[in-house]
Amino acid sequence: MSFVVGGLFLNESMDVARLHDPSEQWDATLLRALDEGVTSLPKAASRRRALREIVNRISTLNDAELEFFVEMADRTDQQALLWLAVCREYRFVREFATEVVRERFLSLQLNLPLESFDTFFAAKAEWNDGLAGISPTTRSKLRQVLYRIMREAGVITQDSQIVAGHISPRLKALVEEYRPPDLLLFTGMHRQGGAA
Repeated sequence: MSFVVGGLFLNESMDVARLHDPSEQWDATLLRALDEGVTSLPKAASRRRALREIVNRISTLNDAELEFFVEMADRTDQQALLWLAVCREYRFVREFATEVVRERFLSLQLNLPLESFDTFFAAKAEWNDGLAGISPTTRSKLRQVLYRIMREAGVITQDSQIVAGHISPRLKALVEEYRPPDLLLFTGMHRQGGAA
C-alpha cells in the first residue's frame, strides 16, 4: 500500500529512467537520483520515499519497455507504461483495475464512484488482516491517491468516468510479447487469441 506516497510521477519517472544504466542495480540509480535532486520535494525523507516508489515501479518494466518509455513513447504511452508499472508493483491496484474498473467498463457502467473503491476494499479486507487493520483515515488517503493516479494515467477523467485505453500498436506489441495478460489493464484492449 505504499502507493499512498503520491501520484503517477510521470516527469520524475522519466528523469529516473534516463539516469538508469541497464548494467547497474536499481539501488545505484536511486542513489544517483537522490544525489542529483530528481524530485523537488522539500524534505529529504519525502524525496527518498518518492524516489523509492518511482524506482520500485519502473523497475517492473523490462528493458524493451523501459527503452520505449524513454526513447520513443509519446505522453499517452508514457502514462500507460506508468499505469502498467503501478499495477505490476501493487497487487491491490492491479486487482482493482481488473476486477472493478475493467468490469464496470465492460458492463457499460462508465462512472467510477468512490463507493466502488470502498466496496472493493471492504471485500479484500475480509480476507486480508493487513488490509483489515488499515485505519479509515489511511483508507481514505489510499482511495484519494489511487483516483489521482488513475486520472494522471488517463484511466479515468476528472469527473471519474472510465476511459477506453488507447495505446500505440508498438506498445501493445511490447506488452503482448512480455506479459500478454497485462493488456487487460487497459480498458477495452484485446489480446491476441484472448478475451477483451
